[in-house]
Amino acid sequence: MRLFTNLEFKSLEDLFVKQLEDLYDAETRLVDAIPKMVQAASTPELKRALEDHWAQTQQHVQRLDAIFQQLGREPESETCEAMKGLINEGEEVVSAQGDADVKDAAIIAAAQRVEHYEMAGYGTVRTFARRLGFEKLAGLLQTTLEEEAAADRKLTQIAERQVNIRAVS
Repeated sequence: MRLFTNLEFKSLEDLFVKQLEDLYDAETRLVDAIPKMVQAASTPELKRALEDHWAQTQQHVQRLDAIFQQLGREPESETCEAMKGLINEGEEVVSAQGDADVKDAAIIAAAQRVEHYEMAGYGTVRTFARRLGFEKLAGLLQTTLEEEAAADRKLTQIAERQVNIRAVS
């Protein structure tokens, strides 16, 4: 979602929905982007972590679909410019040449940037959902937030225990 546009927010619920649409676009873009990262990774544990998160990302899209359904809305087309940029940076890493371990470190760095963006977004919409009295939706959003944080922790473990050590050699 662009921060400076001609958008008009008449209520917190308007902002909540726009933020959800932004996340929806981000997640659907990631469904297409993550397999490229899996293919480019050389460390088996990194490949598995990315594959697992790809499956979770598909669930995140389904969860967002369910949230929109519960709100009685269809997600409108909202381009997530931030995710487009993060994915473009990730694609540069995926196509890079060089040492496989250093490339895996770069893939982890790109993936963690994505995770941190998503955690910020999900934390925000979860808080909005609570303020709006959408406790069930807040619970669904909290679940996704926890999954994004777990993916980030897993990437950190792989980096610290294997990839970064080998990349220094």
